[in-house]
Amino acid sequence: MIKTIASRVWAFFRSFQLTIVLLALLMCLVVLCTLAQVEMGTQGAVNAYMRSFVVWHQFSGLPFPLPMFPGGALVGLLLTLNLIAKTLDIKLSWGKAGMWLVHFGLVVLFAGEFVAGMMQVDTNMSIEVGQTVNFVQSYKNTELALIDVTDPTWDEVYSVPDTLLARGGSIAVPGTPITLKVKRYFPNAELSNRAEGTPPSMATAGIGPSVSVVEQPLVSADNEMNQASAFVEPVAAGHSYGVWLVSVGLGAPQSFIHEGHNYVLSMRLRRQYLPYAFTLKQFRHDVYPGTDIPKNFSSLVQITNPSRHESREALIYMNQPLRYEGKTFYQASFGKNDTLSVLSVVENPGWLLPYVSCVLVAIGLLAHFAIVLRRSLKRRQDKKEG
Repeated sequence: MIKTIASRVWAFFRSFQLTIVLLALLMCLVVLCTLAQVEMGTQGAVNAYMRSFVVWHQFSGLPFPLPMFPGGALVGLLLTLNLIAKTLDIKLSWGKAGMWLVHFGLVVLFAGEFVAGMMQVDTNMSIEVGQTVNFVQSYKNTELALIDVTDPTWDEVYSVPDTLLARGGSIAVPGTPITLKVKRYFPNAELSNRAEGTPPSMATAGIGPSVSVVEQPLVSADNEMNQASAFVEPVAAGHSYGVWLVSVGLGAPQSFIHEGHNYVLSMRLRRQYLPYAFTLKQFRHDVYPGTDIPKNFSSLVQITNPSRHESREALIYMNQPLRYEGKTFYQASFGKNDTLSVLSVVENPGWLLPYVSCVLVAIGLLAHFAIVLRRSLKRRQDKKEG
C-alpha cells in the first residue's frame, strides 16, 4: 500500500503534464502581477503574487480574505520538485552528462530566486554633492529614533522599529534609562494644523498639541509613502516627560533633557549604519543633444573604510553598479537641481547563483550537443563501413 502511494507520488512529480500546468500558472501569475502593479506598486505586487504561497483577495463585506490563486512561491517550489524528480529519472551515465548539468543548472536558478525572495534587502542611499553618508535607509519601513545629541561631536542613536511600535505597550530602549510608552500608533496618517473646536490632541509636549492626526488607509504605490505616526510618552526614573507626537511627516526636531543628556525624538525611514562612508564628489546628468531625454547618470564617490585602511574613488553609473562589502550600489535617481544622487542598494546573498546557473546550463547544452553529434557521426561512419 505504502509502496503504491509512493510510486504514484513519484509519478505525479516527474510527469510532463505537471510541468505544463505549472508553467501555465507561472505565466498567469506574471500577467496578474503586472496588472496589479498599477494599484499595489512594484514591490507590493511582487510580494503578493510572486513571493507568496497563496494569492489572497479581500472581498467587500467579508471580514477576512479568501485564497484565490496559487502564489509564485508555491508554483516555484513545485517546479523545483518536478525538475529534481525528472533529473533523478535520467539515466546516470556519461552519455546523459549534458542533460544532468542542464537540469542541475535550472535547479540552481530556482534556488537563487528562493534565496533572493527570503534574504534580499532593498534599501537606498541619498547623498548630496560634498556630503558624507554612512548609512542606507529602507524604502517603506520606519523606525522611531531616540538620539542622544549631548556630545557635539558624536550622536548616540537608538532605534525602535515600527513593528514594535505597532504592538503598543512599554518599550525599554536598550543602552538608555528611557522607556517609551506607546499610547497609539498609526501605520499611515494625515497631519494638519488643529482647528478650533476640534478634540484636543493626545500629545502634551512638543509640536503635537497643535497638530491634528487622522488615520489613513495604507498605500503601496511606488510614488507614495505611508506617514507612520505615533503618540509616545518617554519615562525615566519614574518621571514622565509628557506625550509626544512623532511622525515621518514632521520635520521639526523634538527633544527633552534627562539628567544632563539631551535626547531627540524622530520618526524616520529605517536606517542601517555601515562601517564605511561614501562622499559624493561629483554627480553628472547627461542628456541627448537638443532633448531632455536622460543619456547617463553618474556619481563619483569617495569610499572611506577605516577597518580596511581604505580610501579610494569609485564611479557609479547606469548599467555599471558598484559591488562593495556584500552590497550592490546602483545609480537610481537624482534631485535638487542635479546636486542630489539617489543610489539603490541591494543586498542579496544569492546574487551569484543565476550566473552559476547560466554557466552550468551553457556547459550542459554544449556537452549534450557534442555527445549527440559524436553519436550521429559514429552512426554515419558505421553505416558507410556497413
